[in-house]
Amino acid sequence: MARGTRTSLEVSVRAGARIYTGAMLVFLIVPVLVVLPLSFTSGQLLVFPLPGWSLQWYEDFFTNPIWTNALRNSVWIGVVVTALATTLGTAAAIGLHGCKARWAGAVMALLVMPLAIPVVIVAVATFYFFAALGLVGTYAGIVLAHTVLALPFVVVTVSATLQGFDPNLVRAAASLGASPFLAFRTVTLPIIAPGVVSGALFAFVTSFDELVVAIFLSSPQQRTLPRQIFSGVSENISPTITAAAVVLLVVSVALMGIMELLRRRSEKLKMAGGQTT
Repeated sequence: MARGTRTSLEVSVRAGARIYTGAMLVFLIVPVLVVLPLSFTSGQLLVFPLPGWSLQWYEDFFTNPIWTNALRNSVWIGVVVTALATTLGTAAAIGLHGCKARWAGAVMALLVMPLAIPVVIVAVATFYFFAALGLVGTYAGIVLAHTVLALPFVVVTVSATLQGFDPNLVRAAASLGASPFLAFRTVTLPIIAPGVVSGALFAFVTSFDELVVAIFLSSPQQRTLPRQIFSGVSENISPTITAAAVVLLVVSVALMGIMELLRRRSEKLKMAGGQTT
């Protein structure tokens, strides 16, 4: 009797947890999905019901120099940030992996600290620091700031991948005459590639979607897409903003989908390796 009561209670708790989780997902996702139909409105105002359907706002987004320059800035900055964060983050994760020095934990905590600090604090501190260096209002300043924000994601994902890495493989390659770089390129990198690629995608999404730091550091010439959307909402509400938001959303969801595919592929490879062993 007690076991039956406990089982029914567990079922009720699980059902309640699923309902609560579903309600929270609906609460978070529905406001985002509302933007999708608004981007196809034929009217000049963001109202429901739609007066008609049109692609004019997407045409304006991809032909208006204000929006195309913002999109180009976001893509260009995101690519540079991804290259820097992936290179530095992968090197840091490999260097700290298996390190027994006392300072290793402190260095790791320092690298992932931007994840714990509110981004507005990072933005304010970066603004005053970069102002003294003359980097405010420059592409270099935005790239460096975004790299700091993106670096923890690369370090965390690559470090997680390295947990299942056998260092004896590198020693075996070295015993066969491979240089450290050759051993990394032919042994280490192929094994940790899913983590590196996932970290790179996280880095790009972090830079591509970032707004707060861009508000503090960018000039009109360096406006990114999120910064331009924010300016459009503040200064002149146009349905083109919804088209820009949908483009931003599609890019982010697509990259997240790629990361999920990489995660599943990594799990399958680990399972296959375990079965072979």
